Amino acid sequence: MNKPINLNRLRKTRAQADQRTKADENSARFGRTKAGRLLEATKNAKAAKMLDQHELEDE
Repeated sequence: MNKPINLNRLRKTRAQADQRTKADENSARFGRTKAGRLLEATKNAKAAKMLDQHELEDE
């Protein structure tokens, strides 16, 4: 005969696996690293500075 299976443990294990896969999907979809956020912020700041430098002044 086979060993008896604890159905509660099986259910919890499956639920944890589902949560892990969902978390991995969300991190791939929405997650960004700190370095990526910092790089984007510096690019935006540089672009804003360049735009301000090319602005015509009204006299």
